[in-house]
Amino acid sequence: MEFQSINPYNGEQVGRYTAHTPEQTDSILNKAGEAFKSWSREPLTHRTTLIQKAGQILRDNVEEYAQMITLEMGKPISESRAEINKCAWVCDYYAENAESFLRQEEIATDARQSFVRNDPMGAVFAIMPWNFPFWQVFRFAAPTLTSGNTGLLKHAPNVFGCAKMIEEVFTKAGFPEGVFQNLIVHHDETEKIIAHDSVKAVTLTGSEMAGSAVATLAGKYIKKSLLELGGNNSFIVWEDADIDQAVKTAVSARMLNCGQSCIAAKRFILLEGIYDEFVSKFTDAVEKLKSGDTLDSATQVGPLARKDLADLLNRQVKESVAQGASILLGGNQDKCYHEPTILGNVKPGMAAFDEETFGPLAAVIKAKSIEEAFELSENSKYGLGTSVFTKNTAKAVELAYLVSDGAYFVNELVKSDPRLPFGGTKRSGYGRELAKEGMMEFVNKKTVYVKG
Repeated sequence: MEFQSINPYNGEQVGRYTAHTPEQTDSILNKAGEAFKSWSREPLTHRTTLIQKAGQILRDNVEEYAQMITLEMGKPISESRAEINKCAWVCDYYAENAESFLRQEEIATDARQSFVRNDPMGAVFAIMPWNFPFWQVFRFAAPTLTSGNTGLLKHAPNVFGCAKMIEEVFTKAGFPEGVFQNLIVHHDETEKIIAHDSVKAVTLTGSEMAGSAVATLAGKYIKKSLLELGGNNSFIVWEDADIDQAVKTAVSARMLNCGQSCIAAKRFILLEGIYDEFVSKFTDAVEKLKSGDTLDSATQVGPLARKDLADLLNRQVKESVAQGASILLGGNQDKCYHEPTILGNVKPGMAAFDEETFGPLAAVIKAKSIEEAFELSENSKYGLGTSVFTKNTAKAVELAYLVSDGAYFVNELVKSDPRLPFGGTKRSGYGRELAKEGMMEFVNKKTVYVKG
């Protein structure tokens, strides 16, 4: 089987990749298990030195890696550069903090000594998406490898060029053979990989359907799993908010990566008193965004990564309009490109409210009160993140309990940060990435008890 990566901006082929044979896949899996035996015994100081080197290699080759991201999935080059630099940051973060995170915890009991060790588990299988093709991998790999595990990557087929480069980053940094390996396989190989004795855990960032399938397999083979799935984040604006600042943030929250982000703001829930002002200023700001050649640093909005994704978004727009929503801006599609679009009069039951919209589509919703705004926000099967904009930050913090999501941001867009745990609730998945919690997901918390 062969895979192709196609530039969504111009339709040109970026690369061709031949799938691994079953024998090659077995060899890679066995190698991951063998490499773990020695890698897990390397001093932590050596592992942190190597992950720091990986970060430096990313910085030294920003343009090369950023260009591959842009060519394969269509992200504007300025955003691709930022993605590479963020990957370097997460490498630095774990290089600096792994020792304190993994330090054994002494616990007083009736034993002479009792403590908890944080030992690595083995090979961790990562199934990663195309929308942030470097960042999603590095936020898994930096803590997982540094804690002493080995990593196996099955990337999305349209970004296999990025996957190849990521594997090369670890090789150039001096990671031993077998510690991080790239699998060029179709998704029908997933069960075989999860079932393999070398694989002790699986992590997936992707769709709800993919997460359900992987969780089922992980349960079948009794393997630890972590799922980071979809989102339908709300962006709530109270009447006392700084509207200009809220609008500026809203544009980034919805249009970054052409809206192809699980944590993008998708439902804009506005209090009645500021609804008209916000919608007017937001529409003007979105209309001014520059579309064009994704390799041009001035470009702000590119195509969606594939035509089928643009088709799906356009279907959601049309269905919502048929259900009573109104097009305030955009609404048109040309192959992979979908115009930045704003829908007004959106209500529960419409596709733009109920479904995850993975593209440059903002659904605008009116609320009569703060209480109703939170009720509308919670009216979702997803639970990734919520933003609230207000000058009364004390009240916003006090009301955080009303939000069941994994993240709650006040006067800021929901974003991932290596220093803070990241993950969702409900159908947005389970488990946490980043911060100390992200490193603890794939360690064996081993109790050691020493009697007199």
